[in-house]
Amino acid sequence: MKYDTSVNEINRVGQSILKINKEKFENDSITSIRAKEIYNWIMSLGKTSLTNEDRTKRLVKFCMELSPEADKGGISEFLINNGCDYNAVNRDSLNNFNSRNYHPEIKKHSQKLFLQQNYFHSVFESAKAFNNSVKAKSKSEKDGQDLMMNVFSLNGVLKLNTGRTDTEKSVQDGVKFLTSGLMRAVRNPTAHEPALDWPINKQECLDFLSMISFLFHQLDKSVYYSA
Repeated sequence: MKYDTSVNEINRVGQSILKINKEKFENDSITSIRAKEIYNWIMSLGKTSLTNEDRTKRLVKFCMELSPEADKGGISEFLINNGCDYNAVNRDSLNNFNSRNYHPEIKKHSQKLFLQQNYFHSVFESAKAFNNSVKAKSKSEKDGQDLMMNVFSLNGVLKLNTGRTDTEKSVQDGVKFLTSGLMRAVRNPTAHEPALDWPINKQECLDFLSMISFLFHQLDKSVYYSA
């Protein structure tokens, strides 16, 4: 973590998340100033009188806040392997996630990443899974935005209704543009840009996943029809 942050950021995060008095601990094996600051905050947390759950929760939040997006998965795995009760730490996040009643495919592809606070890849993996599910059901070789505009069009192979009334046609068109917009807004940029250049916060992640969940349900209702 020391390579991806500054001393000021370490102290800002320590004060806002750990909410303790930082002490100084000598350790000759640590030469980096930033590493020393991280070490002092963590050792100070260890000395503070807290419940194990509260201490662990603060430690994980501290580490995850300082971690770059691309490394959050590895950091959380390290914490779990070294005795952090991740279920206790993430109880609130798990409740946030479960309260949305997501489509099973969202839970399958995104829950673990969401609990690791890896919001970028949580959204990306769900968008990628949706794209692959549409390809499979439509039997199309197209991909991304082109795929959605083709298979959900009024003349496409995935029908949400009979397409006889103006309302039915509007629903079909609406899903076409929503799915196309998803690919344009999420899958296409994230396929080409690093996570640090396309950050997603927790609330945005939950909202994106709700949208993809809705589209998965629409896909479930669609019927394949090829003249």
